[in-house]
Amino acid sequence: MGTVIELIEAGAKQLAEAGVAFGHGTDNAFDEAAWLVLWQLKLPVDDLDSVAERVVAPADAARVATLLTARIETRKPAAYLTKEAWLQGVPFYVDERAIVPRSFIAELLVDGSIDYWLGEHTQQVLDLCTGNGSLAVLAAMTYPDVRVTAADISTSALEVAAINVTRHGLDARITLVESDGLAALPGPYDLILCNPPYVNAGSMAALPAEYRAEPELALAGGTDGMDFIRALLAAAPATMSERAVLVLEIGNEREHFESAFPSLEAVWLETSAGDDQVLLLTRETLMRDLH
Repeated sequence: MGTVIELIEAGAKQLAEAGVAFGHGTDNAFDEAAWLVLWQLKLPVDDLDSVAERVVAPADAARVATLLTARIETRKPAAYLTKEAWLQGVPFYVDERAIVPRSFIAELLVDGSIDYWLGEHTQQVLDLCTGNGSLAVLAAMTYPDVRVTAADISTSALEVAAINVTRHGLDARITLVESDGLAALPGPYDLILCNPPYVNAGSMAALPAEYRAEPELALAGGTDGMDFIRALLAAAPATMSERAVLVLEIGNEREHFESAFPSLEAVWLETSAGDDQVLLLTRETLMRDLH
């Protein structure tokens, strides 16, 4: 019989040799194996040290082996196999109806990076392209006095979001709305959070299988990745209150963003992935530079 840490190390070797892709909650084989092993053994996924030397019964080890094999053979993100993803220490339900939550906007909510632009006037928050609802939930948790609208074009994604809103006891403060962009969202909103489809066509074509397992609608942003964002920035000021701000995630598309909006003065926000993944725009800036 092996120990927990031995199972994880063997699993990490297996995942690495199989060439699976990471990026849905972990970025390396060891962390991915640890997540899968601890989850399957019903052990705390954030406290490996306390259970590392625990001996695993053969039947439990066999269940771990089955899960690792499924990860390799299906090439599905681990979160789709466990039906759970963690963002800023908060657990969320997820399945194939929504992308796996991993937005860097979550960091900015929790660490207070955008608080400078907020205040008592910040009462109505919109999480556009909410997916499984994770950013809406984190915003409601971070700012207990706000009301949050969580919107998505996908009714299937909104079904997943509803599970998370209820799971965290936020049904009274988060409203789910089906909307194509801002079409069904008149506002006015004081804070808009948006992690939109922004992957350019070339990158979409090269995505590993793990990313192709996610809804394409939530990823594909057209030739330069900016299709949704063009429409959003054009329509946003009409839905924003006077002092409102828009926090927008664009991933690795800064070059395309700046080509599409050369006159737009954005504030780039520092995240664990650097300072070119998420930007902030005031209504004033949008009105001045684009309208």
